[in-house]
Amino acid sequence: MSRIKNITPARIGLAVLLFLLVSEAQPTLLRGQSQTDLAELKKKVGKLLEQTKYTEAAPLLEKIVAAEPDDPDNHYYLAAALLGLAATAKDENARRQINLRARSEFIKAKELGSRQPNIDAMIQMIPADGGTSGSFSSNTDAEKLMSEGEKAFSRGQLDDAFKDYQKALALDPKLYYAALFSGDVKMQQNNLAQAEVWYQRAIQIDPYKETAYRYSATPLMKQEKYDEALARYIEAYITEPYNRFTTAGLVQWARATKNTLAHPNVEIPTDLEFDEKGDAQLTDIDPVVIVYAATRSAWHKEKFRQTFPNASRYRHTLAEEADALRSVIASATAKSSAKTDAADPSLLRLKKLDNEGLLEAYILLARHDAGIRQDHPSYLHANRDKLRRYMTDYVAKGGGN
Repeated sequence: MSRIKNITPARIGLAVLLFLLVSEAQPTLLRGQSQTDLAELKKKVGKLLEQTKYTEAAPLLEKIVAAEPDDPDNHYYLAAALLGLAATAKDENARRQINLRARSEFIKAKELGSRQPNIDAMIQMIPADGGTSGSFSSNTDAEKLMSEGEKAFSRGQLDDAFKDYQKALALDPKLYYAALFSGDVKMQQNNLAQAEVWYQRAIQIDPYKETAYRYSATPLMKQEKYDEALARYIEAYITEPYNRFTTAGLVQWARATKNTLAHPNVEIPTDLEFDEKGDAQLTDIDPVVIVYAATRSAWHKEKFRQTFPNASRYRHTLAEEADALRSVIASATAKSSAKTDAADPSLLRLKKLDNEGLLEAYILLARHDAGIRQDHPSYLHANRDKLRRYMTDYVAKGGGN
């Protein structure tokens, strides 16, 4: 999937609509701009962003940034408008230059202390060279229609954009983004029921892309259907848990509902180094660490090759980490009569997760590294329900009991 596709034009979880709230703030005035004039300018820009008229909003946002250069939100919304403007560029070089400017504005917003939950994701998702990659469809006519639809969307010509997306979807029924962007149009038109229809169509086309789950939460948030919105954000997150946009969606829900998101507090030292023979280098004689390290060492030495005979080299796997943590649980259980290890809150939480069938979900979402992350796709396909249950029962409840 193209990296830049998640965000152009202005596919930013519709956060730009919050600009209307920003316009009510009292500005620090520079360059002779009166408070009244600046407030009116912000209101005008807010309306343009609501209408997805990014080509009209961008030059006005330039003026606002010039008047309030230290306001992170101004830079954020300018960057958002520039992404919309990039979709109307006539050639790749012009589009690249606009994307570069947008990226620099997002970076500036972060440097100034932006609290937008997706700020890091926005920076990360724009390539450092400003380029775009990939295409929407291998069908030439569908691809052309998608491009025209994006241009129309950025100009605020929503009906025209919707027609183009629908024509593209007719030519390529598996075109995820045609369905997704059709939902965006209906969302912008405040037709929330139809937005839901098209977001669900996108999910049906590809349930292993996070975007439609996350976008479909926005209409629910607007209607204050927070429980339903959370369910969508969770589906987005478990689909792509290492994507900063999915994390930002959950953070947005938590802020709106004043809830705390947290993984269970399991304090077991597991940061180990291994020598060339596969032996763990221990500096801690804690019995828990010793048991954990012994299991990990066995995987380094022989169990990995036995379990994954076709692998070209060792990597830390979900299976290894689960085995190591279960060895800790078993050791603690065997010593339960001493009323020491068994009473440790971390071990009790770990045992509870294992008893509920959620140990692997916990590892994938809370204790992952580069090796373990490679096991997420296959686990998701077979165990989406467990990932969902872990997020619902633990993370969304501040870590669970």
